[in-house]
Amino acid sequence: MRILAFGLAALVTAALGTEPAAAADPVRKLPYYASISAGRARLRTGPARAYPASWLYQRADLPVRVIAIHKEWRKIADPDGTEGWMQANLMSSTRTAIVRGTTPIAILDRPSDTGRLQWRAAPGVVGRLSQCGNGWCKMDIKGQAGFVRVDALWGIDADEALP
Repeated sequence: MRILAFGLAALVTAALGTEPAAAADPVRKLPYYASISAGRARLRTGPARAYPASWLYQRADLPVRVIAIHKEWRKIADPDGTEGWMQANLMSSTRTAIVRGTTPIAILDRPSDTGRLQWRAAPGVVGRLSQCGNGWCKMDIKGQAGFVRVDALWGIDADEALP
């Protein structure tokens, strides 16, 4: 009986001592980029579920810019400039970007203007980023990866570097 009581006490202590995943996020300097991880995520007019939803995102991996934090809520700006509040558990630190502009961009085999053209990505295409630096990023679009100029993307700053 004593073992059962001890085990129950340990379980309650562990449950009370854990924080939500959003609170466990590493502290980052604002603003910073993140992405929507959920297939359906509501943008709200304030930092609580009591506030009305102003938008419903149905696109996982869409990049967003976090501009403010309030408890488990993040105030974000999307690629079109729309701002609002989203629960942190609907977001990910996975870095993504969206192709901006009006014409398709070149995806090259190496980070250089002399690289060989792999294919082109249309405006609005979203991909995951890695190996960013010197004005170039490796972008993975549904399993196909290549290098793209940072100035053709929304979701990363021109002087930013990623591993």
